[in-house]
Amino acid sequence: MSGKERLPVRGAQGDLLRLIAGGHAESRAELARLSGLAASSVSLRVEELIGSGLLVEEGSVSSRGGRRPRRLRVSPTAGVLAVADLGGHHARLGLLDLSGTPLVVEERPCEIALGPEATLNWIAASFDDLLATHGPAGVPLRGIAIGLPGPVDPASGRVVSPSRMPGWNNFPVAEHLGAHYDLPVLVENDANLLAVGEARAWPGCETVLVLKAGSGIGCGVIVNGVLHRGRGAAGDISHVRVSSDSSVTCSCGHLDCLEAYASGAALMSVLAEQGIAVGRPSDVVALVDDGIPEATALVRNAGRLIGEVLTVLVNFINPDAIVVGGSLSKAEPLISAIRAAVYERCLPLATRDLEIAVTRSGPDAALLGAGILLLDAVLS
Repeated sequence: MSGKERLPVRGAQGDLLRLIAGGHAESRAELARLSGLAASSVSLRVEELIGSGLLVEEGSVSSRGGRRPRRLRVSPTAGVLAVADLGGHHARLGLLDLSGTPLVVEERPCEIALGPEATLNWIAASFDDLLATHGPAGVPLRGIAIGLPGPVDPASGRVVSPSRMPGWNNFPVAEHLGAHYDLPVLVENDANLLAVGEARAWPGCETVLVLKAGSGIGCGVIVNGVLHRGRGAAGDISHVRVSSDSSVTCSCGHLDCLEAYASGAALMSVLAEQGIAVGRPSDVVALVDDGIPEATALVRNAGRLIGEVLTVLVNFINPDAIVVGGSLSKAEPLISAIRAAVYERCLPLATRDLEIAVTRSGPDAALLGAGILLLDAVLS
């Protein structure tokens, strides 16, 4: 790596670079059509971006007549982005190029309950290690993004009243990492990152609910192709009250929240009371795959409760798809129970073309989403 540098872009240059990096355009003519700028203005700015080493022009793209235009793409030496997706007991870390393509991805154990300073210092040290080991020679770091399993105030980059994250409430996450790197830092809820990364895998679906079912439960909301953040808690279904024969106190202090019954942490707690010790939500899935009835019954009930909460959202927002990610998404009884609840209880018009499925982007979806949003932050 050659160091840490902010992108040298000005005004409309950033918009054009974003169109190329996002795969929306690959020629000057397409840039002019999508940006609304005059062809001469586009050509001038493209030449400036090529001159600064951010774009390269090569090969050719298909033409509707006349000379075939040259293909534009982001230069592989334009920079890298360091991104992380934190869970309760692990972190998925990656380096991406500016087009969002992963250069390296690693998963490492990480205990978020150790508190913000210890965790963020560990994240910074892990990024430095990845950059030293896998960073392309001479390519600068351009920005940092981190996804956290709790509500994030988008204005301040601080976590607000999170569950199972002692010491994190109102901690200045962005400022802490920014002091280490002096670069743009994006702090976002993990389910929101998952939603942004997954949305690209669903072309034609403009409104998508993306559920993350792991140690906790989260939901990212894409409306008309854009992430809906609200004040930072949009899509947070974890503390919606559910109907149950028993009464369980949630980590937020209220009774009978969805997370208290249907999260991976809740399922592991119940299994432990039954004498079945598991360490991670993925272990619960393994029990289901092995046909352990206690685990299967719990997962099926969790899916039913999640589906009942999603019913309200489906009737209200009429999404094109519900996508389920996170470690529990690999349990087929969970997905089946969600489908059964939604299709049974929603209005027929709301579910007529609704698809309910597991993630298409796999375990790196949140990292891909972090790259998309971070590039916007870097270019803004």
